[in-house]
Amino acid sequence: MAYDEYLADRIRQQLKEKRTAFSELKMMGGLCFKVDNKMLCGIHLDKKYGDNLLMARIGESVYEDELKKTECLPMDFTGRPMRGYIFVTPDGFDTDDDLSYWLDLCIAFNPLAKASKPKKKKAK
Repeated sequence: MAYDEYLADRIRQQLKEKRTAFSELKMMGGLCFKVDNKMLCGIHLDKKYGDNLLMARIGESVYEDELKKTECLPMDFTGRPMRGYIFVTPDGFDTDDDLSYWLDLCIAFNPLAKASKPKKKKAK
């Protein structure tokens, strides 16, 4: 099962409404939305949780407070949570207002975020 296309469409629509230029990148069965070549948010099908989760890059300044919410989980792929990133369960983005809240946090943090270093191409 791949990522939730309906959620992807909802994110696209809201980013357009917010006049936010974005690109998309398919990653490991999920989808990443990028703004200014930096990860903004994404959709991740979590096998352990059993559903699609919203990945949100919200930054460390709001991380601890947002993580206290029942619909939030630490973003943890390796056994060590990534500070500044959270997973939001479907209860947390059920309504358009809920989804908009998370996207606004991501958009507010994006100018402060560091872009990933481009991968070097291997010599042949």
